[in-house]
Amino acid sequence: MDIQQQATEELQKIAELIGEIKFCMMTTEDDDGTLRSRPMSTLQMEADGTLWFFTSLSSPKIDEAQHHRHVNLSYARPDKQDYVSVSGTAAILRNPEKMQQLWTPWVKPWFPQGLADPDLVLIRVTMDEAEYWDAPGNVIKRFYGLSKGVVTGKTDALGENRKVIM
Repeated sequence: MDIQQQATEELQKIAELIGEIKFCMMTTEDDDGTLRSRPMSTLQMEADGTLWFFTSLSSPKIDEAQHHRHVNLSYARPDKQDYVSVSGTAAILRNPEKMQQLWTPWVKPWFPQGLADPDLVLIRVTMDEAEYWDAPGNVIKRFYGLSKGVVTGKTDALGENRKVIM
């Protein structure tokens, strides 16, 4: 995954977390209001927080994202208690130059014709806002933070939680 240097410190923290997690659950809305989530592999996070994904043009999420452009990306790494939630606006693109830049052999099983596959498109998610939860790096520090929280009611040692509005 390509994570570019971010414009702000807060975005850089989000980029680091997303870079470690890599996969998200992308949630879209159907016409009847039903929310659907599916796993997606993040290909790139540009310097302004824009996120890129490959998908199939024939996928139901394409129709959903075209009718209801607001999507949510949920990243989770439970073993470290790190989480990121991104609210953004989706756009479906067929940009050969960008597709070439993001192509990886790991995508080929889904698109056997490679970049020439007529079903291959990009989803660009422009971040509107994000929130992250970043726990201390090791189990001992997390246990200490939890113990401190139980005893004192203070949660500062449990980690960092920030909301970032673009």
